[in-house]
Amino acid sequence: MKLTVDQHRCVSSGNCALAMPEVFDQRDDDGVVVLLDSDPPDALSAELREAEDMCPAQAITVGG
Repeated sequence: MKLTVDQHRCVSSGNCALAMPEVFDQRDDDGVVVLLDSDPPDALSAELREAEDMCPAQAITVGG
């Protein structure tokens, strides 16, 4: 499963990092999302879609 983030759209809410710290983190200086795993296992698809839905800036894209 492919995963991308748009750091330019990110508003540093931290929802993704709270929901899935094994996949997302935040930069220390400004809180912008950092993608730790761009190809997480398919078994995480439900959680990834939830993180995508929770992002207020729609900066996360989950693809097949």
